[in-house]
Amino acid sequence: MTETKFHTEEFSVNGEEILARVKQLLREGNIRRVVIKDKDGHILVEFPLTVGVVGVALAPVLVAVGALAAMLTEATILVEKVDEDRPVDEKMDEQK
Repeated sequence: MTETKFHTEEFSVNGEEILARVKQLLREGNIRRVVIKDKDGHILVEFPLTVGVVGVALAPVLVAVGALAAMLTEATILVEKVDEDRPVDEKMDEQK
């Protein structure tokens, strides 16, 4: 049985860039979860993404992200990605 590993990445963006950055990340396709935090680190929205979610199913998420972008000046986007192609040893080294 193959165990799926995940890693997280954080991106600091201004309000105008939030929606564009989230759309770009979703196009990459290996996203498991997205969290958007305000400049103080408080979680504003968190949404899980299942494999195969595309197009119309993402519309409500993108509308919510767009509404947040209109209200924020600074934000952090935390993205949990699936590590499918990375060797197990490399994954373990990053966790240390």
